[in-house]
Amino acid sequence: MVTTQRRAERARQVADGLRQRIVAGEVGELLPGERELGEWFGASRNVVREALGLLRDEGLVERRQGVGTLVVRPKYGHGLDQLTGLAEALEGHGEVVNEVRTAGTVAAPPSVAERLGLAAGEKVVHLERVRRLGGAPLSLDSTYLVADLGIPLLGKDLAHRDLFALLEETNGIRLGRAEVEVHAVSAGPDTAALLDIAPGTAVFALDRLTRLPDGRPVDAEWLHIRADRLTLRATLHRGPGGQAAGAC
Repeated sequence: MVTTQRRAERARQVADGLRQRIVAGEVGELLPGERELGEWFGASRNVVREALGLLRDEGLVERRQGVGTLVVRPKYGHGLDQLTGLAEALEGHGEVVNEVRTAGTVAAPPSVAERLGLAAGEKVVHLERVRRLGGAPLSLDSTYLVADLGIPLLGKDLAHRDLFALLEETNGIRLGRAEVEVHAVSAGPDTAALLDIAPGTAVFALDRLTRLPDGRPVDAEWLHIRADRLTLRATLHRGPGGQAAGAC
């Protein structure tokens, strides 16, 4: 039992190391053979096989008879320590295209009104978008904007532009900061269908409230992000007195 547990833990370590290399673009589409991978990580072939099995379960690699192990779809990194839009974060990886499913004014649901500091039922702009890279979905975003800043966006190119950039350019403002919470949840049937994954698949659920520099909340968002396609990253700095400075 101990040997099996140790091998499983070692396989997870190898899978983590190989995943990092794939995300960083350090390996090509075709992975090296098991023997070479074992040399990379100082691991046995049995451990390497288990690690590759873990990555196959994630949908990151696949085994093709007569070819070898191929990278199916590399993960992309999105930093949490800067306030950037998805297209800004993925610059250089291809064009992010938004399938705009909803764009219009609605009465703010109670939870939205509370987060944006509005009266119950006050008008807000609601946007729902499926965001794609290379034709495959990355996330499902549900966004609520205060009306004075959101309504001017309704005639803009919401399919090809990041919302943050449009907000700033259209309204002549600068965004200040955002509070972010990330949870792991299971995708329901509707979300799974839009993200092209199986129902029950684990996804990142990201809640973000964006404010102007004076602290006014203007943008409340709920994002469901495919965990097999996007990695959330942050760089944290140790502050004075042992306090951590940064975002995560």
